[in-house]
Amino acid sequence: MNTESVLVTGTSSGIGRATALALAAEGYRVFAGVRRNTDGESLVNSAHLLRGQIVPVILDVTDAASIAHAAATVARAVGSRGLAGLVNNAGIGMTWPVEAIPLDELRWAYEVNVFGQVAVIQAFLPLLRAGAGRLINIGSIGDRLSLPFGAPLISSKWALASITESLRLELRPWGIHVVLIEPASIRTEAVDKVDADAKRVLSQMNDTDRRLYATAYESMTTRAMAREQHGSDPSVVARVVLRALTARRPRTRYLVGKDAYRLAFIARWVPDRLFDRIRIKLFGLPERFGSADHQTGPVIGALR
Repeated sequence: MNTESVLVTGTSSGIGRATALALAAEGYRVFAGVRRNTDGESLVNSAHLLRGQIVPVILDVTDAASIAHAAATVARAVGSRGLAGLVNNAGIGMTWPVEAIPLDELRWAYEVNVFGQVAVIQAFLPLLRAGAGRLINIGSIGDRLSLPFGAPLISSKWALASITESLRLELRPWGIHVVLIEPASIRTEAVDKVDADAKRVLSQMNDTDRRLYATAYESMTTRAMAREQHGSDPSVVARVVLRALTARRPRTRYLVGKDAYRLAFIARWVPDRLFDRIRIKLFGLPERFGSADHQTGPVIGALR
């Protein structure tokens, strides 16, 4: 049995769950961050025949007391050996038109996807330092490109990517490798929430915003959901996490998932205006500049 220990956040489902089970299969003791005891029990039941061990830890990345309690629990368990790895996977998706999003919603996206990540890193870095462990942040291909109505999620992932790069330089003196994993289309339970979330967003818009954006927003979310439903299995990300943990000299970034390399290439080399045309076509948005219908045209024109 591999006696090294790793903490993975957001393990209730999707990428986090697949990662926790994959690492346990390799013999790691995995401290699995969950928000509900039932999710932890489900993981333990799934891992009972694996070489390693799943140890559920209640961990809400937006709750300072929860983070502190989890850090103390893990510290007592690992002692002076510290952690071999911290995998920051917890996060939420969110789509809104920027003009319409309530600021509290935008703040919440950053609370979970940025501030919560930093809070966990701060709490567990002493254990990574003790174990000469590795810090692995689960970002998104979205940190290389932006999508219409995806600003809440994607801008927070851009922020996490820049924080990851700063940490990579800051933590070098302690021999801590810092890695960013950038998944593209991954098929998880979160895909099933897209339709419900889209309906919620439309119901929360006021009449003016709904008139301005409803058609384009529904087109984008419908097409995005269809692409994600045909995405890669979360296990492909879990395998990359294992590679980042075990490689003698891991890459600074790993692209993974369906279309990841193609999207990264387009984002880097295709001129902005051409890339705009690609995204407009891909998500079924109005193709002609200034082509809002007669009801919204005067409103938009007055604000230019």
